[in-house]
Amino acid sequence: MTTRKFVVSALVSALAGGTQMAQATDVFRLEGFGAISRGMGGTAVAHDVGPAGMMTNPATLSLMPDGDQAMIGLDLVTTDITVKNKTTGESVSSETHSNNRGPYVAPEASFTKRIGAWSFGVGAFAQGGLGTEYGNGSFLSAGQDGNPTGLANSSRLLVLNIPFAASFQVTDKLIVGGSVDAMWQGLNLDLLLTTNQVGTLLGAGRVAPATPGTIAGILGQLAFNGTLQGAHFSLTKDQFLGSGVDSWGYGGKLGMLYKASLDTTLGASYTFKSQMNDMEGQARLTAIDDGGNIALDGKIKIKDFQMPAHLDLGISQRLGSQWTVAADVSRVFWNDVMKDIKVSFVHDGPLGDLNILLPQDYKDQTILSLGAAYELNDQLTLRGGFRFATQALRSSTLFAVIPATPRKHLSAGLTYAFSKQAKLDFAYSHAFKETMDNPGVAAGSSNANDPIQVTHAQNNATLNFRYSF
Repeated sequence: MTTRKFVVSALVSALAGGTQMAQATDVFRLEGFGAISRGMGGTAVAHDVGPAGMMTNPATLSLMPDGDQAMIGLDLVTTDITVKNKTTGESVSSETHSNNRGPYVAPEASFTKRIGAWSFGVGAFAQGGLGTEYGNGSFLSAGQDGNPTGLANSSRLLVLNIPFAASFQVTDKLIVGGSVDAMWQGLNLDLLLTTNQVGTLLGAGRVAPATPGTIAGILGQLAFNGTLQGAHFSLTKDQFLGSGVDSWGYGGKLGMLYKASLDTTLGASYTFKSQMNDMEGQARLTAIDDGGNIALDGKIKIKDFQMPAHLDLGISQRLGSQWTVAADVSRVFWNDVMKDIKVSFVHDGPLGDLNILLPQDYKDQTILSLGAAYELNDQLTLRGGFRFATQALRSSTLFAVIPATPRKHLSAGLTYAFSKQAKLDFAYSHAFKETMDNPGVAAGSSNANDPIQVTHAQNNATLNFRYSF
């Protein structure tokens, strides 16, 4: 097999799948795409980051050298997540308890082609996700009376992005670009809500219809009788690639670059809010009662779960023949898409439907990324970067199974050129430990029973191989 055929074959295999999920770092979004961007703090708006540039600013495809290029790679993410019950002192860590938990691996694959003033690209990237696994024996799996239920608490979200991108060199100074992105997302979730949490949701009008003979009515009656210990949702496939619910949709980006001088480039891009269908699948709702658990099977939807729009502005500056520095500022509009997690469950039998709004109320997020690259020689380039984000989550709506809290990252990376055609890129980034408390139901929160404290840190490694031909 020729080198060209081998590279194309590997790209097609990566596009077809072969991934677990990625633990996100900017809430549900990875903090950079491709090892070049990741090694420079996630900067990617105004400098050449290779084929992965189509994920941030498609206009950067025109900064790549002439010729075609293919890239394949992997993200490896390891997390350190601990939840502490501030009332009892108990704690639990997110560990590997089943087939589809960490360490998490995400794909990166792309192909670009230059035709005159045009550059085209197609790729497959994990845009982000989240993942926790607390097992079924911790305090998170206890009913209202503190007794164990044996029911799990876990999560796994994967968002896959398949961009079809193009850029055009309008003048020597101006480049424009855009992409249309096919998107897929899949979710596994095991979540236990205690009686007090269910009651808080009912009292806030977040459960409907709460009438006799419906699921909500039965839960309310059991709670009134004093026998209800909680309710548990399970929509999980315990498989390497399985998701309990999933959906397809689309998104897109627009971008531009302006060469202010020979060494200074300005960039801007806008990623549109995704247009995803509702995630659908089979689920089990278990009412945990002193008289015996009541398991109800049915169909479930996670409605209108979208990835947010964001605006990115960037600048890159060449400093002599060896140094490049870059800075990006991003505004991510989380508040528009994460006010509530909308759950709709329809019983397979006569009990009708149950609709729940789990409050989230995320804040919009501002991110500052700084990066530098030093070309040591023709073979080796070294990189470093820092990334700081404002906090999007609110403590009063924090879920233990959705601890997407890290905000500060330090990164380093390199590129080693085996030849002018073959290059290996590597990056490492560390998300510094972030701590957040949820005050629990006594303070009006439905997303935790007792007050909890969540700490979250993680390490990411990215490895890409690029081949030009």
